[in-house]
Amino acid sequence: MLSQQTIDIIKSTVPVLEMHGKAITTRFYQILFAKHPELLHIFNHANQKQGRQQTALANAVYAAAAHIDNLEAILPAVKQIAYKHRSLGIKPEHYPIVGENLLAAIKDVLGDAATKEIINAWAEAYGVIADAFISVEEGMYREAEEAEGGWRDFRPFEVVQKVKESEVITSFYLKPLDGGKLPSFLPGQYISVKMTIPGQAYTHIRQYSLSDRPGKEYYRISVKREDGAGETPAGIVSQYLHEQVKEGDILPISAPAGDFTLDMTKETPVVLLSGGVGLTPMMSMLQAIVECQPNRRVTFIHAARNSLTHAMREQVTAAVSGHPQSVSYVVYSEPTEADRTHGSYDREGFIDLPWLQSVLPDQHAEFYFCGPVPFMKGVYRALREWGVPEERIHFEFFGPMGSLVE
Repeated sequence: MLSQQTIDIIKSTVPVLEMHGKAITTRFYQILFAKHPELLHIFNHANQKQGRQQTALANAVYAAAAHIDNLEAILPAVKQIAYKHRSLGIKPEHYPIVGENLLAAIKDVLGDAATKEIINAWAEAYGVIADAFISVEEGMYREAEEAEGGWRDFRPFEVVQKVKESEVITSFYLKPLDGGKLPSFLPGQYISVKMTIPGQAYTHIRQYSLSDRPGKEYYRISVKREDGAGETPAGIVSQYLHEQVKEGDILPISAPAGDFTLDMTKETPVVLLSGGVGLTPMMSMLQAIVECQPNRRVTFIHAARNSLTHAMREQVTAAVSGHPQSVSYVVYSEPTEADRTHGSYDREGFIDLPWLQSVLPDQHAEFYFCGPVPFMKGVYRALREWGVPEERIHFEFFGPMGSLVE
C-alpha cells in the first residue's frame, strides 16, 4: 500500500512524464540492453528500431502515474500487457532489472529535477506495479499450464503444412511434436513463435494471431512477409518463415494468449473489419460464429490493395455461403485491371462512414477490427462519428499498443 505522500509525489510527476516520457523510455532501453544484452533474446528488435516499443512503454508509465491512486482503472491495460509478457516468457526475476534501469533512465533524462524524493517515490511505486504484473502473469501461466493439453513456456511444434495464401501471406499449420492434445483457445487470440535464425546473434520471438477456429487438431498462423519500405525495416522473422521454414521443421510455440477475443456469450450482430493481414484474427472469429452460432448475424469486411495481396478469399466465401445470417464485402484500394474486369470487389478506395452506412442495416452491432494503424484509425473515427459506443468497439494492434485517437 502506497503512502499518500508517495502518491502525491508520483502524481506531481505526471506532467513531466507527458513531456519527457519517450526520452526516458528510449534511454531506458539503451541502458537495459547495454547492461543485459541477454534480454535481446526476448524483445522485438524491429519495434525498438521504429520507436514503437518506447512509445508504448512511455504511455504505460504515464498511465500508471496518472492512476497511481486507483490502479484498478488500468487493469484492462495491465491484463493486455500481461498476456504479451506471458507469451514471451517474461519472469518475476526480470522485474527488478527493469525497475533498476528505469530509475536510472529517469535520473539521466531529468537530471537535477529527479530529486532523491522523486526517485524513492518511483522506486516504491514501481514495486507495487511490478507485484501487480507478476501476480496477474503467474495466474496466466498457471491457467495455460493447467488447461487440457496445456503447457507453461514453449512447446515444440512441427510445421505439417505450408500454404501460400497470396503474394505476401503464407499459412503455417502446426501440430505438437509430442503428439499430445491441443488446448482450445478463444477466437482472436495469438501464439508466440520463437525463432533461432542462422547468422542472428539473438533469438527472435514474434506473436501471430491464430487464423482458424478453435477445436481443430492443429493451430494455424498466417504470416505476412514484411519486405520493408522507407524507414520500416524488412521483417527478419517473416522473411525467414516465408523463405526458409519448410514442412517438417520444428518451431517452439507458446500457449494461446490475448484478450482481443470474440464474445460468444452474446447473440448480437457482429461486424468484422480487417485490413491486410489483420484478417487473421477475423478469420478465426468468422469461422467460430459459422460453426457455433448459426443464428448470429455477421458481416465480414476485408480491405486489401488488390486480389494479388488478398488472402483467404475462397475460405471467407465458403464460410459465408454456408451461413444464411452472414455477408461479406471486399474493398480494394488499388485494384488491378483484372479486378476491374471481373468485378471482384465491392468498393474501390477505403472504408469510410458513408459506405459503412450503405452496407450495414444500422450501427447496433459489436464491431471488431484489426489491420495497419491508418486503417484502424479510419475505422475507429467512422464508428465513433456514427455514435457506436466504446464498449462495442474492439480492436487490436499488431505489436506494441498505440492510440487511435487523433
